[in-house]
Amino acid sequence: MKDGVNGVALGVFVFFFVAVTVMGFLAARWRKAENEHSLDEWGLGGRSFGTWVTWFLLGGDLYTAYTFVAVPAAIYAAGAAGFFAVPYTILVYPLIFTFLPRLWSVSHKHGYVTTSDFVRGRFGSKSLSLAVAVTGILATMPYIALQLVGIQAVLDVMGVGGGETTHWFVKDLPLLLAFGVLAAYTYSSGLRAPALIAFVKDTLIYIVIAVAIIYIPIKLGGFDEIFAKAGEAYAQTNPATGKPRGALVPGEAGQWTYATLALGSALALFMYPHSITATLSSKSREVIRRNTTILPLYSLMLGLLALLGFMAIAAGIKVKNGQLAIPQLFETMFPDWFAGVAFAAIGIGALVPAAIMSIAAANLFTRNIYKDFIKPDATPAQETKVSKLVSLLVKVGALVFVLTMDKTVAINFQLLGGIWILQTFPALVGGLFTRWFHRWALLAGWAVGMVYGTAAAYGVASPTQKHFGGSSAEIPGIGEIGYIGLTAFVLNVVVTVVLTFVLKALKAPEGVDETSPEDYTADAGDAGVRDLPKVGASVH
Repeated sequence: MKDGVNGVALGVFVFFFVAVTVMGFLAARWRKAENEHSLDEWGLGGRSFGTWVTWFLLGGDLYTAYTFVAVPAAIYAAGAAGFFAVPYTILVYPLIFTFLPRLWSVSHKHGYVTTSDFVRGRFGSKSLSLAVAVTGILATMPYIALQLVGIQAVLDVMGVGGGETTHWFVKDLPLLLAFGVLAAYTYSSGLRAPALIAFVKDTLIYIVIAVAIIYIPIKLGGFDEIFAKAGEAYAQTNPATGKPRGALVPGEAGQWTYATLALGSALALFMYPHSITATLSSKSREVIRRNTTILPLYSLMLGLLALLGFMAIAAGIKVKNGQLAIPQLFETMFPDWFAGVAFAAIGIGALVPAAIMSIAAANLFTRNIYKDFIKPDATPAQETKVSKLVSLLVKVGALVFVLTMDKTVAINFQLLGGIWILQTFPALVGGLFTRWFHRWALLAGWAVGMVYGTAAAYGVASPTQKHFGGSSAEIPGIGEIGYIGLTAFVLNVVVTVVLTFVLKALKAPEGVDETSPEDYTADAGDAGVRDLPKVGASVH
C-alpha cells in the first residue's frame, strides 16, 4: 500500500462519484411521473423500463461491490472454492426464465409491488405474507452492509480516513458522506436513480475488467506464471488451521460443499426483494423473457473477474483483510489515474444495488407490515412517504452493521441472509405454479427452515469467529459437508408437503385465492389494475 493519500486516484474517484450523484438527483426528472406519490412510481419506476434499462438495472442489482471485492477475495484466500459464484449465476437464468414472467404477469394484473403482496393474494394469508416480508428485510440488511464494506475497502486503499489509530469518526467520515449522498438521492428519485446510474456503473466495470484481464497478466508474465505462483501459495500450510491454504481445483472433500452452495445460491438469488423490485419495474412480460437470455453476459464477466484473486497472489499482494486484496491489486498494478477508474467502478458498483435494496426492503415494510397491520386505510401518498423514510432507516441499520462488524467476515453474514431468503422459495415459486400447498404448511415449513438454518450457521466456527464462521455444515443423514441453506430448504419442503397432506385431510381452511389462471400469462396490453381508473386499493 502506498504511503499517504493517493491523490490522483482519489481525484478520479471523486469525479465519478460527483457525476453519479448529480445523475441520481436528476433521475427524479427522468420519465417524470404524472403522480409521484405512489409506490408504483417511486418504488418501481412507474413499471416502465424497457429491455436495456432493465438489463442494466438487473445487472447493477445482481453484480455488486460483492462481485468486485468478495468473490476474488474468496479465491485469494482459499482458491477455486470461491468460484461457486460463477456456476450459480449460470444455473439461475434457466430457472428464472420459468417463473419470473409468471410473477411479472400476476403482479401487473393485481398491482402487486412485493413478493409478499403476491403471497398474500395467492394464499389469503397475512401471516405467511408477513413471514416472507420479515425474511426479505432481514436478508437484505447484510447485503446492503456488504456494499458499504466495498466502498470502505476502496477508501482504505486510497489512504482516505487515516490509519487504525485515527479517531473512528474521522476514519469513517468519508463512508458517512457517501452514505448520506446515497440516502439523499434515493429518497428524492426512488428507483429511477439506480436505474440511470447503472449505465455508468456497468460501463466502468466492463472497461476495468477488459483492461485488467489483459494488462495485469502481461505485467505478471502470463497466466502460466500466475497459476504456478497461486498453486505454490495454496500449498502452503495455514498456521490457523494446520491445513493447506487452498487449492486451484476443489478437492473431493469439498465437492459437496461447492455443488450445494452453487445450487442453493442459484435458488436464492431471485428470492431477494431487490431482484424482484428490478424485475417488476419492467414494462412487459417480454422484457423479462429477453433479459433472462442476455443476462448471462454478466456471468462471462464474473468468470474473468474471479481470476483477479489468482492475480493478487501472483502479484505478491499481502493484506490482513481479504476484502482489500483486489483494491490493493489495482493500486499496485495500474497507473494511478486508472486505479481511480477501477475504484470508482467498485464504489458505484456499491451505490446502485444498495439503493435498490433499501427501496425493496422499504416497500416490503410499507405494503406488508405498515399497510397490512398498522394502517390498512393508508393512501398511496402515505405509503410512498413511509417507504421513503424506511429506506433511510434501512440504510442507517446497514451502516451501523458495517461500523460495528468484523469486516473480514462480511461475506459470511451475506451468506446467512442467503440461508434465510431461500426459505421463501416454496411460497413464492411454488405459489406461481400451484395452489396445492396449504398456507399453514408453508408457514410451518418456513419456520423449520429458518430455525434450522440459523442454528446450524450459529454452530459453524472459523479461525476468526466462534459462531457464524461459514455457511456449510454436515448434511444430516448423508455425512457430507454441504450448504446449510440447501439443507434447510429441503427440510422446509418436506415439512410443507407432509403438513399439506395432513391439513387437507383435516379440511383446514385454505384461504381465498384472489388470482386466476389467466393472470399468470397476462401481458401489458391486457386489462388490469394499471389500465383501470385510479380507484385506490379497491382492486384488492
